[in-house]
Amino acid sequence: MRCAIHTAFGEPAEVLELGDRPIPQPGPGEVRVKTTLAPIHNHDLWTIRGRYGYRPDLPAIGGSEAVGIVDALGDDVEGVSNGQRVAVASVHGTWAEYFLAPARLLVPMPEAIPDETAAQLIAMPLSALMLLEFLEVDQGQWIVQNAANGAVGKTLAMLAAARGINVLNLVRRDAGVDELAALGIDHVVSTAQPEWQEIARAILGSGLARAGIDSIGGAASAALLGLLGEGGTLVSFGAMAGEPMQIDSGSLIFKQATVKGFWGSKVSLAMSADDKRRLVGELLQRTLAGELLLPVEAVYDLADAAQAAAASLQPARKGKVLLRP
Repeated sequence: MRCAIHTAFGEPAEVLELGDRPIPQPGPGEVRVKTTLAPIHNHDLWTIRGRYGYRPDLPAIGGSEAVGIVDALGDDVEGVSNGQRVAVASVHGTWAEYFLAPARLLVPMPEAIPDETAAQLIAMPLSALMLLEFLEVDQGQWIVQNAANGAVGKTLAMLAAARGINVLNLVRRDAGVDELAALGIDHVVSTAQPEWQEIARAILGSGLARAGIDSIGGAASAALLGLLGEGGTLVSFGAMAGEPMQIDSGSLIFKQATVKGFWGSKVSLAMSADDKRRLVGELLQRTLAGELLLPVEAVYDLADAAQAAAASLQPARKGKVLLRP
């Protein structure tokens, strides 16, 4: 089968190449899925660099999420049938014509949800919902997030609005304001504006934000902490700046703030099966109701995976980059 593979850790645009590997055979409790579309996530790129929490054995096929058709069942698999259209995340090797997945992770996809949406419906949106619950923010309260025009940022803003939670969305380019407005997302502030912090405080009001989500690190962490109210929580979700979080000790002490890290994989492992089903059900419901939109920037062939990885890193990207076998 064709696959996007890397034989060394490094920059994805430099180490990814088209490979040819045997079609995998499902073991007990597994199914084989014929891939329709697979997204490129930031954590996929960090995995290829060898700098993520999971480090695969080499050579390795990239990808961790996809939509496709079940075409083979392993032993002891129940409730799944060949020909069933499913989405799945938290797996490995989806940038290929076929991949294996535990049957328990499969999410049957309604026909009304197109492949371009189904391919990216689980990993980032589910992380966003888990993050919302992790923050323990009530209706009417405020969250402030940076990198708001990223995949999780956009999704979290839409899902929070559907739950009645307010979100102040920070972007680093003025053009990002219009990009989010096109998706129906409001309360967007560009940090390129010299008085952006005053604008942000005016939107939040005197109580400021209950929680902040930091996907950048560096000086951006201190800026978010400054927008938290008394007893607020700052969550580290990513480190786009490639720098340690810079936090003002005075703000931390006098606000009695809490700083936490969030890794969706760990939170997911600790979550009950019933809670996961509830959250996935909400994702399907919000998508079918038009409350969750997942735009696509471009679709690339597997042979162009290196080019697709480079495209996924472009700052002006308006949606996910997908791979088609």
